[in-house]
Amino acid sequence: DGHQVDLVVVALVFIELGVAIIGLAFLTRLANKWGFSAIPLYLLAGLAFGNGGILPLQFSEDFVRIGAEIGVLLLLFMLGLEYSGEELSANLKTGLPSGIVDFLLNFPPGLVTGLLLGWSPLAAILLGGVTYISSSGVIAKVLAELGRMNNRETPIVISILVLEDLAMAVYLPLVAVLLIGLEISQAAISILVALATVSVVLFIAVKYGKRLSALITHQSDEVILFTTFGMILLVAGIAQRLQVSAAIGAFLMGIAVSDSIAERTHKLLGPSRDLFAAIFFLFFGLQVDPASLPPVLLIAVSLGIVTTVTKLFTGWWSARRANVDSAGAFRAGAALVARGEFSIVIAGLGVSAGLEPQLGALSAAYVLFMAIIGPILARFIEPMAMGIIERDKSV
Repeated sequence: DGHQVDLVVVALVFIELGVAIIGLAFLTRLANKWGFSAIPLYLLAGLAFGNGGILPLQFSEDFVRIGAEIGVLLLLFMLGLEYSGEELSANLKTGLPSGIVDFLLNFPPGLVTGLLLGWSPLAAILLGGVTYISSSGVIAKVLAELGRMNNRETPIVISILVLEDLAMAVYLPLVAVLLIGLEISQAAISILVALATVSVVLFIAVKYGKRLSALITHQSDEVILFTTFGMILLVAGIAQRLQVSAAIGAFLMGIAVSDSIAERTHKLLGPSRDLFAAIFFLFFGLQVDPASLPPVLLIAVSLGIVTTVTKLFTGWWSARRANVDSAGAFRAGAALVARGEFSIVIAGLGVSAGLEPQLGALSAAYVLFMAIIGPILARFIEPMAMGIIERDKSV
């Protein structure tokens, strides 16, 4: 009967998810043995086992998608724990020139490529957004894996990521309105609401962070875990509803939690972050049909090489401007290379509107390439940079 069929379906979902998570454990073990980030392996596994892959698995898509979104929230929350509200405010004030350079170097490659391909101006603007914004989720994971959270260049990277997310608060509502042909005044209202939301949350994080931490703190680890996790979801949901990235809401929530409780929170949520983050990268790969990649692969890789160089320069220039040494400046540049969740959201807007048939495939190929090359480059940039520095000294 129907009840038995439901039980069979649930059993199959459990089996597939169990196999997938054991597979993630194997890939993590392999990455640790080889000494580099597991993220590229997670992405390739998703590509292999998604629709059109070597062995397609019929996951419960809604369950995995929610798990993936929670992974991004936890990654950004844990990143926020590393910084105080005062540090973030100072970095944003001093980092505005870096944010401008970031936009001027990384938006035009996508825009120009779209126009050269004969796309409409709006489709080209969407591709510009895809190439512009780095992946906060991938970068947070890489920084944690490589033990660089407390490096001198990391606040520079964080300030650029936050400025990019703030730029998205303007970009996404504007593009959404243009796609459905509404009045610019409606876009302006959405943008003002988004910016006001970020300002209010940042103000609360700076002014009332200690009071918020006092509400969370408790002798019971369970109370701290449930309260913190619930507040992350609540703040992220409200932020998303007000046209702000849920990820930036989670990040600001992390900023608001002060040092007194941050260490316990980090310890309690760390394992959950690792699990859900791995699901996020797996899910990302599952969304890409391998058959759609070959026709656009050459364009995607060429665009990826150009924007790898532009992101490297963005991070290097920004770090050197802040008097970070050359090795740290190269690390900052490499950290910014990966693209991810936001780029796919931007491309998805155009695909949903039927704007340009190649936009989805090209964006997927580009993001997959950048999400793989970014962690690898972040891992190996330091020895490469030190070789360049030593060679220049000898010359």
